[in-house]
Amino acid sequence: MTPGKPTAHQQLYTDDYFAKGHWLLKIWQTLVALCGWVCVLVPVYITVRSFMGVQFGVFKPLWTYTEGIIEIKFLLVVILFMAVCAMIFSVSMSIIQNRKRDRLVEQWPTFNPIDQQKRAAELEAFMEKRFGDDEFRHHVRTYQVQSEQNLDTDAIHKLFGENDINQE
Repeated sequence: MTPGKPTAHQQLYTDDYFAKGHWLLKIWQTLVALCGWVCVLVPVYITVRSFMGVQFGVFKPLWTYTEGIIEIKFLLVVILFMAVCAMIFSVSMSIIQNRKRDRLVEQWPTFNPIDQQKRAAELEAFMEKRFGDDEFRHHVRTYQVQSEQNLDTDAIHKLFGENDINQE
């Protein structure tokens, strides 16, 4: 293996949690993750249950602090306000972008369609000469490229330059 050149099976990062073995690590990280979720879900459950119990009498509340109920109502109003603002922003930006697209992209092509057809024809002829006809290239199961068939970095650019169909 050459240093600095990754092979087909080499990974750029590893995680021992998903590797074979390492059972103590897996158990420890799973317990920490479960503990974290419990620390999130239990206060949410207690808060929702208490709020629903005080407001609607659905559950027996675990706490009935007036300040807590007022704060929850305030947070609900703030979250609702932020959701409405996000919705207005998203809808207005969608409308603006759709109008821009209708005005610019659909009215004026971003490329010269005649040159694009010439480029496609030249590229197809080049590939057919280099690698075989289209039918063969699309239906062959295995194909080994010979070293002299490799394309130079700017081969396509040179091909278009020779035929004077480069994009400006």
